Parts: sequence; structure tokens; C-alpha cells
Amino acid sequence: MRCAVKRDELLKIWQAEERQPFVGWDFSYLAGRMVEDPLPWDYVQQAGELMDGASSVLDMDTGGGERLLELRPHWPTRVVATEEYPPNLALATDRLAPLGVEVRDVRITDDDPLPFADGEFELVLNRHAAFNVAEVARILAPGGSFLTQQVHGLWTWDLMAYFGAQPQWPNATPEQYAPRLKNAGLEIVQVQEWRGKLRFTDVGAIVYYLKAVPWEVPDFSVATHQAGLFALQERLEQTGDLSFFASYYTIEAHKPGRRK
Repeated sequence: MRCAVKRDELLKIWQAEERQPFVGWDFSYLAGRMVEDPLPWDYVQQAGELMDGASSVLDMDTGGGERLLELRPHWPTRVVATEEYPPNLALATDRLAPLGVEVRDVRITDDDPLPFADGEFELVLNRHAAFNVAEVARILAPGGSFLTQQVHGLWTWDLMAYFGAQPQWPNATPEQYAPRLKNAGLEIVQVQEWRGKLRFTDVGAIVYYLKAVPWEVPDFSVATHQAGLFALQERLEQTGDLSFFASYYTIEAHKPGRRK
């Protein structure tokens, strides 16, 4: 049980959190204050194993290149990364281009085409980004692999509810994407799904998180969403718990044929 903090003091704390910068896809500022239950798989390890057998790789929506840099010991001869968000594009270019990575400004959605040739990549990686199923299948070389880790469409629905928001993509599930990949001509190697909790130690950490992921509570700000924040503070003081629904899934798919 935590002692109540005066309303004005809380607002000052939350406003300070709201002003904290967020760049790339780096939540290290919340280390120890935002914690996910452990996953039963290691995306970087899976991606590295696939990368070891490929001569070319595309990393879709690389953010600031954080995960791609973790995979550097496994990089093949050709490494390409895409990013659209200008601050992340600049950060990824600064980090990756000097290492020989081709960084491209590309819009990634479920529908837009990709500016790459048929069969251009032996491995396509996608972590927490949209993807056009038909385009992924097209740019994969015969014998190539696609690995994606996705956030479940109902992620933190119970946190959003405090602010009158709802998940924008509730059907973003493996049951939606695995059949689409199969229909595009890819073979499903494995599907993994995990459900657990995303935990916060304080409401200020939630403020920072919601500013970093603005699609969860559109137009979120401390000024306009005080009622939800104080409801969360009351919950924290009464129960000591700020944990919410979390779920990820991965899909690994293979394009039939032999590599050249």
C-alpha cells in the first residue's frame, strides 16, 4: 500500500514524465518501472539463426535499428532496413549506414507495395510492424524465410479502458495472418503465442509509455486525461498493482523452392 500523494504534486510529476524525450524504440528510461513477463522465446536468437543461413536480409520498420544492431554478429553480405518515421529514420541512418546497411525511407502498411524486386531477399524480418502479405511473398527468394513478431491486437485493452479508448486493431492475431501468408504461397513453419502481463511501478511510467505509443490512447496528454490517471493512482494506492493484458505472437514462414 502506498501513501497518497497530493494531487498537485502528482500532476507535476506526470507533466515532467510527459516532457521526457523518446527516440528510436528504446524504453530504457523505464528500466525497472515497466516490466513484461518473460517470453518463452527469444526473437533475436531466432532471427540470428535464420540470418546465419541467408545472404541478404531486409529488416522492415527497423525503428532506430536497435534489434538489427543486436544481430550484427549474424549479418549477411547484404543488409537493408526500412523506416518511415523521420526521427527514427535519421537515427537508424546515423547508426546503420556507417556499418554498410542500406537504410530506405519506405512506408510499411498492410496494403502498400514494397520498392524491391521479386525474390530480392533470402530473409525478411519484421518486428512489431505492419506487412503486406503478398509483397512479402513476392520479394522473398525461393527457399527464403519470413519471421515476424507481432503485438496482439488486444494488447493492454484494460489500460486503454481507463481513458475511454479501445484497441484499434483487435483482429491483429495469428489466426488472421497465418492463413494469409499460406494463401500467398508461403509454408508456415511455426506459430507461437504468449499471454502475460505488462506491469508498471507508478503512474508516471504509464504517462511516458502512452506518449511513446500514441496509437493506444489517441491524443493522450496529462491535461486532457487526468481522470484516468487519478483512477490508476487510486488503484495503485489501494492494491499496489498496475498490471495489464499483454500478448505477443511470432510466425515463421518459408517460401518453397531452392536458393540459388
